[in-house]
Amino acid sequence: MDMINDLRRLCTAVGVSGNESEAAAVAKELLSQFTSDIRTDALGSVIGTVGTTGPRIMLEAHLDQIGMIVTAVDEKTGFVRFDRCGGTDRRVLAAERITIHGEKDIPAVIISTPPHLLDKADENKSLPFDKLAADTGLSAEEAQKYIHPGDRITVNPRFEVLRNDRVCASFSDDRAGVLTVLRALEILQNTDHGCQIIAVFASQEETGGSGAKTASFGVEPQEAIAVDVSFAAAPDTSDIHTHLGKGTMICFAPGLSADMSRTLVCLAKEKDIAYQCEVAGRSTGTDADDIAISRAGVKTGLLSLPQRNMHTGVEIIDMKDIEATAQLMAAYIIHRGGQRND
Repeated sequence: MDMINDLRRLCTAVGVSGNESEAAAVAKELLSQFTSDIRTDALGSVIGTVGTTGPRIMLEAHLDQIGMIVTAVDEKTGFVRFDRCGGTDRRVLAAERITIHGEKDIPAVIISTPPHLLDKADENKSLPFDKLAADTGLSAEEAQKYIHPGDRITVNPRFEVLRNDRVCASFSDDRAGVLTVLRALEILQNTDHGCQIIAVFASQEETGGSGAKTASFGVEPQEAIAVDVSFAAAPDTSDIHTHLGKGTMICFAPGLSADMSRTLVCLAKEKDIAYQCEVAGRSTGTDADDIAISRAGVKTGLLSLPQRNMHTGVEIIDMKDIEATAQLMAAYIIHRGGQRND
């Protein structure tokens, strides 16, 4: 795999929750390197199966990205009103360049009130979504012709390779997770791993996890490892103790399999794979929560990629953490396949 170029393709593909088709097409193309058994389910999740015998283990990452959704086009001015679709951070939206995916893609900018015109009390406030609007340059008549309620909106994607293996990308949450699963499949490609692997790139995580719920119900895995992003230390996060470039984050949480989490730690130590531990006292806030309670329950582990600036257009990850996470997933698959053969 060309990791940087593949990540670029994934992160710049459009795929706001509930409308992931463009991102799904890229994911399916990359997945086809490792299996021809690929399908898309009713909610738009991409599912691929590698192997036919052994423990059924699902490797999952969510495919969708945060964005906005059109609520109205002003009949007089043509300004486009919108709401969040997923956990979009309104604080970083003013003056942002965006694309409205209507009858055709329409470039636009989100309005920004000049500081000269702000009341003193409003200088440090971010506008709520019902006060934001997008300016397309179109007349009201033209805007209503091409743009309709329900159309998705994305911040124009950025992708920049930084120093020391770090990448700044708009939607590495969770396209970096998708890449990680693909890299794990590449590591396993020429091994007799002894497992049936189901790769799932789930839709609609950012809006409630519907894709993971339905996909895991459908594929009936015995075990699962979900991959998502989590918080890395930054200058304004003194209570965060996990770091970029220090390895995969192995999560311990009530809803996860303690046995799997402990096994992942043991394998990381045995294989000299960089890792960090993350603890969630309740739910993890990821697809792992929904996978674990699918059908009669699924033993589930969670590996996370440290990330800065989550849910913004400048999310930062470290490629070394992707590699560590993929290596640990592959090691777990080989370990489970070996247990079957003992």
